[in-house]
Amino acid sequence: MKTSRSRQRWKSCTRTNGTSSSLIGRVWIGAGTLFVGLGTLGIFLPLLPTTPFLLLAAACYARGSERFYDWLVGNRWFGNYIKNYRERKALPLRIKAFSIVLLWATIGYSTVFVIDIALVRVILVLIAIAVTIHIIRFRTLIQ
Repeated sequence: MKTSRSRQRWKSCTRTNGTSSSLIGRVWIGAGTLFVGLGTLGIFLPLLPTTPFLLLAAACYARGSERFYDWLVGNRWFGNYIKNYRERKALPLRIKAFSIVLLWATIGYSTVFVIDIALVRVILVLIAIAVTIHIIRFRTLIQ
């Protein structure tokens, strides 16, 4: 099976000696699976970033298994995160808006109903501001 250019790019960044054992391949697959899990959680938890974890998963899968890499990049939910970030450095408007609304809803609820310490409330709000700025700075994909 022919290896894609993007997969070769991922592999060339970290391949050190050109050899690979099945144990090392399994470690890469395990790490990739862990990062996919964290990326999935990041879809629902605003303070956990989705795209960086999915990019790490793609890099791990590229080194561990062509089948897993192809699955991740071709996945209808996760593949777009990776492709949009790597190729366009952009996020769809719907994802940006949803992320910011969910971020502020979660932080707002936590600061009002859960957290009693004023300093922690301030830190949470500062984190929310920083994450909002980070999300807004991405270019917007119009779909």
